[in-house]
Amino acid sequence: MVTIGNTSLGEFPLLLAPMEDVSDPPFRAVCKELGADLMYTEFISSEGLIREAAKSIKKLDIYDEERPIGIQIFGDKIEVMRQAAAIAEAANPTLVDINYGCPVKNVACKGAGAGILLDLPKMQAMTAEIVKQVSLPVTVKTRLGWDAHTINIVEVAQRLQDVGIQALTIHARTRQQMYKGVADWSYIAAVKNHPAIHIPIFGNGDIDSPEKALAHKTQYGVDGIMIGRASIGYPWIFREVKHFLQTGELLPPPTLEERIRILRKHLHHAIQWKGEKTGIFEMRRHYTNYLRGLQDIKPYRKMLVEAADLPDIEAILVTLMQAFDGV
Repeated sequence: MVTIGNTSLGEFPLLLAPMEDVSDPPFRAVCKELGADLMYTEFISSEGLIREAAKSIKKLDIYDEERPIGIQIFGDKIEVMRQAAAIAEAANPTLVDINYGCPVKNVACKGAGAGILLDLPKMQAMTAEIVKQVSLPVTVKTRLGWDAHTINIVEVAQRLQDVGIQALTIHARTRQQMYKGVADWSYIAAVKNHPAIHIPIFGNGDIDSPEKALAHKTQYGVDGIMIGRASIGYPWIFREVKHFLQTGELLPPPTLEERIRILRKHLHHAIQWKGEKTGIFEMRRHYTNYLRGLQDIKPYRKMLVEAADLPDIEAILVTLMQAFDGV
């Protein structure tokens, strides 16, 4: 049984990755319904939190039905991160997570996210201060290293464990790789199998099918898997992976009725949380994957993307259901 603090996550938990502009409460709601065991907020700027920036404060919104959940923070200043951790704790999540893995230029090249992999003493000191600040479990998500010449993930894991983190998620790429190339999970296995490591180790990177999830579980021995991009518009990935791990059988893909039900649930949550205009606009990125694989779906997808209000979207969904009835 995998546990973080007093929270049990089951035998082999599936985690929803913290994805900017994706892992918001509406998306988390459908992922939770379909099998995600632990979720994270979008990453939140520590500077934004201490300055009470509206966008950052909004990301602290969490709801009882999505627990267990972690609030993830990022930043490059130790004192600011300590204060931000206290603000995150006050929002009453299950845990506080530190982002040491974001590869984007305006984060990493300022020394935050994956940028801190170039300064391990600072990473260790920052983590220690956050662990001391909060009473909740602290976890970390990171990458293998800055580039192929600085892969030091075993040392990173030991340093972070030594100062008190209670779980570590590793994306099996370097910062230089961004999201390109193949994720090399052998480095994650090296951490998991190291005799000094006793905290849960979760793997992340390239898990986009139940078969791949089982293969990585078997080959690399991780305690659980974090799924990111494969879940966008397809939260059924959690249910399908879980079923395959338990039975060895592949579930059939969701029916059109199920796709529309979850799409509609996601859409209505988005409108409730963000308002109609923003909720509708931000849902547009999800339609392609929600409707992927349906023949002749392109005209309906185009109409959904162009629709500006909820009644129009609902009418399109009804027409879509009627058009594909019995197909």
